Amino acid sequence: MTEIPGYMMGASSVPKAPISWAELEELKKSVLLGDEDLKYLRMAGEVLVPKVEELLDVWYGFVGSNPHLVKSFSRKSDGKPDEGYLGAVRKRFGQWVKDTCAASYDQKWLDYQFEIGRRHHRSAKNKTDNVQAEENVSMRHIIALIAPITLTVKPFLDKSGKPAEDVEKMHAAWLKAVTLQAALWTFPYAKEGDY
Repeated sequence: MTEIPGYMMGASSVPKAPISWAELEELKKSVLLGDEDLKYLRMAGEVLVPKVEELLDVWYGFVGSNPHLVKSFSRKSDGKPDEGYLGAVRKRFGQWVKDTCAASYDQKWLDYQFEIGRRHHRSAKNKTDNVQAEENVSMRHIIALIAPITLTVKPFLDKSGKPAEDVEKMHAAWLKAVTLQAALWTFPYAKEGDY
């Protein structure tokens, strides 16, 4: 298991995912995620993982330049970004990039996706890092952030030296994987029976 504080994939304290394997397979079909995409996700990992800090710089620059996004990391006491919180989340975000590219889509992976959703929702936001920041990340932002999280990886893939066709397939696989995860993360936001 990874030694990143708060990173809990596979930990016994992570609750079991509230959906069935059949429902996960339906979601994978809904986002068109197939076996070939897994090959291209692995290929994307070869490109993105060595550049993860640069990628995080891009993402953190984007979040930091948007007050409505950075407030999720800001202290309630003074409204200023909590640097310790930002740093802790950054380590887990870097691991998330690696996990997205290497996803096994097993029970541990599935359970942890729901844990990530809880950590964005008021039911568990701030608890992992024991901070007093914004109490909830709005579901609309989880969905909307699919775009920048996907569009900003393209320049990294373009610079990989891989054939253009492979770059397009890596980018498409990344989009599918991120969209699948965002769909799973929205579970705590849904009323019972609506998910």
